Amino acid sequence: YLSNCVVGASQEDIEGEEEEGEEENMAQDEMPGSKAGTFKIVGTLSGNGEKKSGFALEEYVQLGREELLQRLLECDVIVYNITEHPEQVDEASWAVSALHSELENFSSPKTFILISTMMTWALSKPVDPDDPEIPFTEEDYRKRRPHPNFNDHISAEKLVIKMGKTKKSKLSTYVVASGLQYGMGEQIFHFFFKASWLGETPAIPVFGPGTNVIPTIHVIDLAGVIQNIIDHKPKTHYLVAVDDSKSTFEDIVKTISVALGPGKIQQVPKEDAFLKRDLTQGDIDALMVNLRLEAVFVKENFNIRWVAEAGLIENIEHVVKEYKQTRGLLPIKICILGPPAVGKSTVAEKICKHYKLHHIKINDVITEAVATLEKQSRTEERESEGEESMEGAQELLEAMKDNMDQNGGRLDDQYITRLMRDKLKSKPCQNQGFVLDGFPKTYEQAKLLFYGDEDEAEDVKTKVPPFDKKVIPEYVFSLDASDDFLKTREQFLRRLTSFREVNVEDETVLNYFDELEIHPVHIDISSSDDTECTAVIDNMLKIVGKPQNYGPTTEEMEELDRQGAEERLKREAADRVDRERKEAEEASERMARWEEWNKRLEEVKRQEHELLEAQSVPLRNYLMKNVMPTLTQGLIECCKAKPEESVDFLAEYLFKNNPQVE
Repeated sequence: YLSNCVVGASQEDIEGEEEEGEEENMAQDEMPGSKAGTFKIVGTLSGNGEKKSGFALEEYVQLGREELLQRLLECDVIVYNITEHPEQVDEASWAVSALHSELENFSSPKTFILISTMMTWALSKPVDPDDPEIPFTEEDYRKRRPHPNFNDHISAEKLVIKMGKTKKSKLSTYVVASGLQYGMGEQIFHFFFKASWLGETPAIPVFGPGTNVIPTIHVIDLAGVIQNIIDHKPKTHYLVAVDDSKSTFEDIVKTISVALGPGKIQQVPKEDAFLKRDLTQGDIDALMVNLRLEAVFVKENFNIRWVAEAGLIENIEHVVKEYKQTRGLLPIKICILGPPAVGKSTVAEKICKHYKLHHIKINDVITEAVATLEKQSRTEERESEGEESMEGAQELLEAMKDNMDQNGGRLDDQYITRLMRDKLKSKPCQNQGFVLDGFPKTYEQAKLLFYGDEDEAEDVKTKVPPFDKKVIPEYVFSLDASDDFLKTREQFLRRLTSFREVNVEDETVLNYFDELEIHPVHIDISSSDDTECTAVIDNMLKIVGKPQNYGPTTEEMEELDRQGAEERLKREAADRVDRERKEAEEASERMARWEEWNKRLEEVKRQEHELLEAQSVPLRNYLMKNVMPTLTQGLIECCKAKPEESVDFLAEYLFKNNPQVE
């Protein structure tokens, strides 16, 4: 907001400039510095994973205190918000103290603004005990008493006020006690907005009796207060920032439920709030507070272009629109058409699962509508639904039954399109979106279903027929296939013939969308092998883009993690079994190779022995023929002679009697 505000603009008269102000308030995505003289914004982020803004000139992540102090000294205005993250209380106290210690080094005067919470007033005694409905104002700030869990907040408030009293010409300090903030995506009320948008419960819970009054303020209006403090530099240093509403907790939740969800609330014990993961202790404390505050000084002295001066309840439509746009919760509306058995329901079911949309089928809508009308027409529902509503439901139900009896169990287009139109305008379909499965079938049905008032046409010059933007599909897909291919899937000649007959004229349902400049995308179905229509779905996902919802819930994420862990354990077990099998096979192969090697070694030894034996036969024969006779005779002679040196005697004998030496 401030990045689009001209410095000093709030000092000018704002009468006659309301429209311009509203446009400025909504221009949140403009680049910083796009307008001369605007505030230049720098700031810190809580972590690396936090999404960066598009308006800040510089953004810092995880700065040390010395470096952060240097950054603060470069700024003219320092704003600390301690309403969202409790850890910011300590940092804000350090920051104002550190700046105060550097007063002599300031190159220019500085303004320190602390955005605190009205919880520092939570246990304040009434201004008039006889009339507890008299609201507190800024003048009563010295009497304020905090909630026990917000003692640190009030200590920070007192410190900020104290630090601004030393040298006001150098450092001006202000504390803004803010009501519970809403708008631009919601903060503390996000739990109720999300529960209503999801529509998963029949009633939105109200913790406790819900009769407590909760001070609130739109976040843009709070930004307007900050802008005025910077521009005006008021003498009052403690301000209250709340809107004019005096709404109870129950009224707020009821309004959110009606505007965005089932329209009903349910009172539950306040202890149930502690079971909700999305609610912190601080959130629960704030929702249970019973406090009346009035921003007298802000109303009398500041020029604010209020976005929601009357409060959340009076501006719920605007707040809901902001909530959806800021969170990217835009409905995805798809229509899938095509001949019978081409695969429309299969594709629609998978698309709905991927984008978390509602699958709209004619038979289901009619069945649901009849059941609802029967319930509304019962006499015991008279008190809760009202006499007029009951009679209307009874008349419609009887008219539908008479029409079905006259048409052999089929409803006329006027009833079908009415039921379908009511379904498409229901809160779930308007919140998440829908997939129309095979409807409308004809040009006339399309006109009846999507008709709109003449003044809804965007541009009369385009000659585009009026249509209802709330129910018209954004994407139209026509699944095409040849008759020969379709006949292989199912025997339905009558249905196929009827479909071809209504789609040969100039006025087909596809022509209707063409006239609205919503051009259908034709996708050919020609492969009977792809029974899951994977290629078709992938093509459609590329065209439609990313989902525009909250994504997987906490329970779904836990289920995905559990499934991932189970799959990982299965893979590890399979890998372990495979590794053990391979090790066993390798050991078996080693044993087999070892046995084979031993067998071959034995065979080699045997063959070597046989070879040696075969090679020794000639030598033996030679010795027996030529050596052994002479040696034997020499041994005999040696025995006879008994010489002292028998070896020398035998050698000499063999030398003398060698038959080869003659």
